Amino acid sequence: MSYANGDPVALDLYYDPIVDEHVAHGPMGIMAPTWYFAPQRPELALAGWLTTSHVHGVDGDGPITALDVPARTTSLLQFAGEFADAETKARIWAEAETHIEPMWDQSMGEFTLGFCLDEAYPRGQLNARAMAGWVCTPGAWARIFNEPNLDKFLEPTVEGVDFPRVALSEARWDGEVLRIAAHAQNDQIRGTRTRLKITNLADVAGWHASSATENKPVLTPHETYLELELTVDNCPVELRQA
Repeated sequence: MSYANGDPVALDLYYDPIVDEHVAHGPMGIMAPTWYFAPQRPELALAGWLTTSHVHGVDGDGPITALDVPARTTSLLQFAGEFADAETKARIWAEAETHIEPMWDQSMGEFTLGFCLDEAYPRGQLNARAMAGWVCTPGAWARIFNEPNLDKFLEPTVEGVDFPRVALSEARWDGEVLRIAAHAQNDQIRGTRTRLKITNLADVAGWHASSATENKPVLTPHETYLELELTVDNCPVELRQA
């Protein structure tokens, strides 16, 4: 790694000690591992983000550049989720939209990015990285590792979701209430019923399920778990123990 005025400015992408070769030593070496540095070496990750931001012109008043290069655009979108403020992140996504080709397959219930590659199937890695940036808020990626929620291993757990026919838009335990909302893959499935399990319970007795809609959930206790039948309407169902 090379420094200037105490700040990291370049890093080897690869070093071969046998022939003493520093491969691709430069700003790209700082940018490429930014996501991996974030939880471990935040000062290096910040340098990677600032370098990426500068290279793309995000820190200037002009248009953001190189958005027609999928790999570079993906990195920019991904890093922005962890490091950019809300206004900057919104600007990046707005300018990138014409280059990332948002697509919604309503029959499959899939929203993907095509990146204008004219390929039969969206690239999973590019989509995963971009979506990580979309859902991430500043510092969230680093907190997953440095401030992990280990209590979740002792809390009620949802299992047996009929995916991809059904997905969960919400499955959240707040210490007293478990909120679950079943989202349909497509219009044909919306309004049907589905079943799933609630496990990791100290006691299956005394639980009740309720919904604000007329589609009432049915909760059946078993020896070690609860079986919940609910409507696939994306409306929250609440489970609580008396």
